Amino acid sequence: MKQIIIVLVALISLIACQNKAQETVNEEATNQSLDVQNMTHEEAMQLVKVKEHNVKNVGILVYEGVNDLDALGPRYVFKNIMGTNVITIALKPGNVKTVMGLEFVPDTTIAQVDSLDILVVPGGFKKTIENAYNDELLQWIRDIDKTTQYTTSVCTGGWILGKTGLLKGKKATGNWFRAKEILAENGATFTGERYTQDGKYWTSAGVTAGMDMSLAIMAELTGEDYTQAVMLDMEYDLKPPIEGGSVEKTKPEVLYFMKTMYASMADPVFEEMKTIK
Repeated sequence: MKQIIIVLVALISLIACQNKAQETVNEEATNQSLDVQNMTHEEAMQLVKVKEHNVKNVGILVYEGVNDLDALGPRYVFKNIMGTNVITIALKPGNVKTVMGLEFVPDTTIAQVDSLDILVVPGGFKKTIENAYNDELLQWIRDIDKTTQYTTSVCTGGWILGKTGLLKGKKATGNWFRAKEILAENGATFTGERYTQDGKYWTSAGVTAGMDMSLAIMAELTGEDYTQAVMLDMEYDLKPPIEGGSVEKTKPEVLYFMKTMYASMADPVFEEMKTIK
C-alpha cells in the first residue's frame, strides 16, 4: 500500500510539472503572438521571407470552348506574383466564349506573342480535341517552349500539349478520362497525381487541380511565406461537402456514368479529327 501511495504522489508531481511547463509554453506563445500583433506592417514584412524570381511574362492560352476555371484559376494565382505581366492569348482576334458560356476579350493573339516565361495550356472538351490537331497552334507552342521557364497544362490541355511532342519521355498527369491511354499515345507516362513536375514541364489533373499546380509553381518562385499569404487571400483551404472529386473517391456507378457520357461526346470528335488528318 505504501508503495502505491509513493507511486501516486510521484505521478501527481510529474503531471503538475508538465502542466506548469505547458503553461509556460502557452504564455510564451501568447507573448509572441501579442508581439506580432503589435508590429507595424513594415516590421511584419521583414519576417516574411520572399524569394527573388525572374519571371516577367505569363501567358494563358484561351480559345473558343476553353474551360473557364482551367484558364482563370491559374490566371488568378499568377496575377498575385509581384512583378509579372499575365496575359490571355487567343488563337485569333475577337472575343472568346468559354465552354460554360462566359464571353471575354483576350489580351492578344498567338501571332503577337513570340516569348513567355510561363505558358499555361488549359483544357475544355470538343474544341480542345480540335485544337490538339491544329498544326499552327502546336507549332506556336513548340516555339514558345524554347523561351519558357515553365511550360504547363491543365486538365485536357494536356491533350494539346502532348500533341506537340514536348511531353515525350516525360511524367505527366491530366484529366482522368482515358488519361493513361491518351498520354501514352504522346509518349508520356501518366502519374495519376494532382499535379506533376518533370523538369520545366508541369501538368495538372482536371480544372481545380490547375490552381494547385499554379500555387506549387508560385511556391518554387516566391517561397512558402508569400504563397501562404496568397492562399490566405484566396481562403484556399478546400473542404468538399461530400467525398468525391477523384476516380478513387467516386462511386462505381457514378464513375461509369461519367465515363460513358464523356466517351459519347469525345469519340465522334476524335474520329472526325483523325479522319481529317
